[in-house]
Amino acid sequence: MSATITPAEAPPEPAPAAPRRGLWLVRSAAAALSGLLLYASFPPRPLWWLALPAFALLGWALHGRRLRAGFGLGLLSGLAFLVPLLSWTGEEVGPLPWLALAVLEALFLAFVGMGVAATSKLPAWPVWAAGMWVVGEGLRARLPFEGFSWGKIAFGQADGVFLPLAALGGTPLVGFAVALCGFGLYEGVRQFVTYRSLAPHRTRTVPRAGIVAAALAVLVPLVASLAARPLLDDSAEDGTATVALIQGNVPRLGLDFNDQRRAVLDNHARRTEQLAADVKAHKVPQPDFVVWPENSSDLDPFRNYDARGIIDQAVKKIGVPVAIGAVLAPDTGKLRNTIVQWDPKRGPVDTYDKRHIQPFGEYMPMRDFARMFSSDVDRVRRDFGSGTKVGVFDMAGTKVGLVTCYEAAFDDAVRDTVVHGGQIIAVPSNNATFGRSEMTYQQLAMSRVRAAEHGRAVVVPVTSGVSAVIQPDGKVVQQTKLFTPAALVAEVPLRSSLTPATRVGIAPEIVIALLGAAGLAWSVTRFVRARRTGQLD
Repeated sequence: MSATITPAEAPPEPAPAAPRRGLWLVRSAAAALSGLLLYASFPPRPLWWLALPAFALLGWALHGRRLRAGFGLGLLSGLAFLVPLLSWTGEEVGPLPWLALAVLEALFLAFVGMGVAATSKLPAWPVWAAGMWVVGEGLRARLPFEGFSWGKIAFGQADGVFLPLAALGGTPLVGFAVALCGFGLYEGVRQFVTYRSLAPHRTRTVPRAGIVAAALAVLVPLVASLAARPLLDDSAEDGTATVALIQGNVPRLGLDFNDQRRAVLDNHARRTEQLAADVKAHKVPQPDFVVWPENSSDLDPFRNYDARGIIDQAVKKIGVPVAIGAVLAPDTGKLRNTIVQWDPKRGPVDTYDKRHIQPFGEYMPMRDFARMFSSDVDRVRRDFGSGTKVGVFDMAGTKVGLVTCYEAAFDDAVRDTVVHGGQIIAVPSNNATFGRSEMTYQQLAMSRVRAAEHGRAVVVPVTSGVSAVIQPDGKVVQQTKLFTPAALVAEVPLRSSLTPATRVGIAPEIVIALLGAAGLAWSVTRFVRARRTGQLD
């Protein structure tokens, strides 16, 4: 579709412009700035909208570039994004492990940059480019060592207009929508500039189809987000439950907090007993059940009778089931990061072993190689093993889905608990190792996105904060301060219906990835055909 304006006399064709010196530096600066804007769009800053100009800048930097340039510009953007975003990983172990992780993850974005550059010459290129971005996120979430999902674009959108799409197609759909909208913004500007430059030369054709495609790339994600807003339902389908979260705090920050395991356990038991006293004094309502954080008892209560006695006393005082985060140390084999359900009358009645364990944190792959970067690898003297059973506890009649800390970043780990009957989701966590960094706020945003994705209230008890209660629409209704002993008591809605995202699972990610792959295949086909006919640019 086009509109042609005829002239009295056609102007001569302009000579090809000589490459301007410094253009590469400008594009490199734009790519780096796009990464910094992506970082700034993540919590604790409520600047989710910065992701749109970030993708627009990245689109400008990559549009029409060759593959090698796409790789370099994608790497620059990835480093500018992930180096500051992951700075918490070097909080106690120094810069080398942090920078090594950031470079590894940025390499995925470098290959995404190649894909975006390759597809940028296609019609409706923002669609294929956004698909390539989701491909990159999917690969990062799975490779290597079961993947590392930190920095998925969806996790920066907990306060944004695109959040309802999480309930429709999960985190991949949110990431696709943000990338598509951002690339569409750039394409819209590019088409407008093209229109203005061609209008005076009335022999030229003004590409209306391109303008329409750019407008749709921006409008469709926004309209779809508004249409999906009714999916964010926080009604109490199955009634309500009153839940208490315990934040006992830790004696000191950093990796060595584990050396004071007894003190950490005492802190959580003491705060639980104080909660029991507050209930008795009618200061707070009686909870139906209580959830402690991950690592709230690093002393194995099945082997250490002192730890068992402390836990048992605290649970009996509160008089309701308590989920305890413990480290189990069998005589042989690997350690277990376990949530133990403790009944006030029967003691421990159920367990859940963390399934997605953290490489280089809970187990040490390639120990000799990793030691080259940091001697702190030897702090992990005995590896943790991963569980196999989905964690859903029946706590006083409420089905509580369990996702331990790092697992909140994995789509399958959270979805499994809901599919297996979880009416609410608990994310017991331990962020004490990372001090006062942004990590705890980034992780809290993940839990907010998961709440909206699956239509479940999410409770997040953390050893040192931030602990929080989140409604099924992703809104935080209560939260604690960092490194402050606290107990949160809240009435939360129980729900059993499944959102479209929960029902379809991985399907939206597969469809979007196929879009990206189709665009890449189309680009390769066009390149081969042009090479055969001698029509390469």
